[in-house]
Amino acid sequence: MCLAAACASATLARRLSPSTALPRRFLLGAPTRPSPPPPLLRRCLPFHFYHMAQYWTQPSLDRNKAMVEYLKQYGAVRTDKVKEVMETIDRALFVPEGTPYIDSPMPIGFNATISAPHMHATCLELLKDHLQPGMHALDVGSGSGYLTACFAMMVGPEGRAVGIEHVPEIVASSVENVQRSAAAPLLRDGSLSFHVTDGRLGFPDAAPYDAIHVGAAAPEIPQPLLDQLKPGGRMVIPVGTYSQDLQVVDKNTDGSFSVRSDAAVRYVPLTSRAAQLQGP
Repeated sequence: MCLAAACASATLARRLSPSTALPRRFLLGAPTRPSPPPPLLRRCLPFHFYHMAQYWTQPSLDRNKAMVEYLKQYGAVRTDKVKEVMETIDRALFVPEGTPYIDSPMPIGFNATISAPHMHATCLELLKDHLQPGMHALDVGSGSGYLTACFAMMVGPEGRAVGIEHVPEIVASSVENVQRSAAAPLLRDGSLSFHVTDGRLGFPDAAPYDAIHVGAAAPEIPQPLLDQLKPGGRMVIPVGTYSQDLQVVDKNTDGSFSVRSDAAVRYVPLTSRAAQLQGP
């Protein structure tokens, strides 16, 4: 179910406000800046990256850091904490083919994708205060393992980061990806783990969670995930069918919930294993 931020008709996630719309794709590293787009387009695409360059396909921490720097320059990365973890976990290690440092979802097989970098940054920024050392985090639809690895680096060895995915082959691949990354020691010591299960049911064994991220759109928020969210915790989940919102769900200390919409997005559905493998 790690089908995060798959774009419909080549359009990436859009913010609710026109002043913060996010349809864009970028390539890194050109030494000069071409002419900016017309004023109307600039108003609608504040995150638009004008730099164009070669497609980088090999893992490189320098190139990964350049990608993060561009995300910071244009506002997707806002804090040092998120910048540091995205610089530490090299995205290219989690992209089996294609151009890992371009701001676009990439296929990882079995009708699944790895999210675009700006969506990873957005979700990390929304969850960062709930990813403190020692906290527990759940990544529903963990796919490539990238975001789960970021969670693990943020909560540290004294915390717990759990990725769940219902396609066994994707889980096996995510473990291999993490083993090559800076998060490998956390996988070995058990503070980071991946499991084959239906993401709609969550993972009660490590609950309650301070942070829950869902990487596919549900028609409504699954009750098991609400139950497994710790009081004071936060969930980020795309909700809807054709029309979707990235919802931020905060569980209050009395067990009630506060819900707000952060963005209009387009994710693939949170569904069964059979439906995912069947494809559109």
